[in-house]
Amino acid sequence: MSTPTKETSAPAAPAQPSAARRVLTGIGVQNSSLIITLIALVILLSVLNENFFRTNNLLLIGSAITIMGLLALVQTLVIILGALDISVGSMAGLASVVSAMVFTSTGNAEVGILAAVGIGILCGLVNGMIIIFGRVNPVVATLAMLATYKGIAQVISDGKSQGYTGGDDLFIFLAKGSVLGLPSLVWVFLIVAALLHFLLKYTDIGRNVYAIGGNDTAARLAGININRYIIGVYALAGVVAAVAGVLITARTGSGQPVSGSEGLELQAVTGAALGGTMLKGGRGSIISTVLAVVILGVLDNGMSGLGINPFWQNVAHGALLVIAVVLQQLRSGERRVGLPE
Repeated sequence: MSTPTKETSAPAAPAQPSAARRVLTGIGVQNSSLIITLIALVILLSVLNENFFRTNNLLLIGSAITIMGLLALVQTLVIILGALDISVGSMAGLASVVSAMVFTSTGNAEVGILAAVGIGILCGLVNGMIIIFGRVNPVVATLAMLATYKGIAQVISDGKSQGYTGGDDLFIFLAKGSVLGLPSLVWVFLIVAALLHFLLKYTDIGRNVYAIGGNDTAARLAGININRYIIGVYALAGVVAAVAGVLITARTGSGQPVSGSEGLELQAVTGAALGGTMLKGGRGSIISTVLAVVILGVLDNGMSGLGINPFWQNVAHGALLVIAVVLQQLRSGERRVGLPE
């Protein structure tokens, strides 16, 4: 007599996520939020200003964000490490003066640019060594060096614009040239962004930078030479700041000790924080910073196009920085200062 067999049903296949959810997961919540914000801002400004979507205006936005964007990119790297560099703007100003003065004395644009990059590396190394060997908080160290580099730029330039680069082909190409329809300035920004994105996402160096920013004690126990990374990251920050300084020289046609770099520190930190880079370190993305920089550029351009006093741009940047930091704190779930748990 045969016993009845119990039919077993195959386990149900897990529900496949929708295409929209897969796209959202691939892009990331932070980037999705930034993209939605950017689209909403563009739609609003295009309604308020009929000239917003003109090609010349869009290219103008791209060129305008380059210098601030470069500093925001490298600030992202420094913050992910768990530090901060408030001196990037003054380093750019010093590099701008050096590039113009060396070009004027040698007549060679390449030599002027290399001299500026050399100054940037030196400044970055000084920042890193003060932090390591002086055991100084990065904020305090780079705040002091902000004043120092700005002062050096003013001393060697006598507080005046230096040189004239408007007749040199290389500086003209950097300022006004284009490749495949995009301004040279935009290409510089995109190339630096791509290199830093590759460094952070696909190399052991990038993984170690995230590890140090996330938990420096664990990183040290894992055998990572934290001092070497601090010096290296700050030196890289000096290089990118020097590139920004060279672009300031190219755009203005002369070396600018202060006026071309004033306020870039706030803009750089705002761009990084608005892009979701955690100010405590360990988290951040170059792509998110690029999106945040574009948002800031669109906002500044829109305010100018609507005839709003340009001083309000600083107010907007400060407000956005506060909002970005508050949102970070709320997401972290930490107890608010001065309030009961």
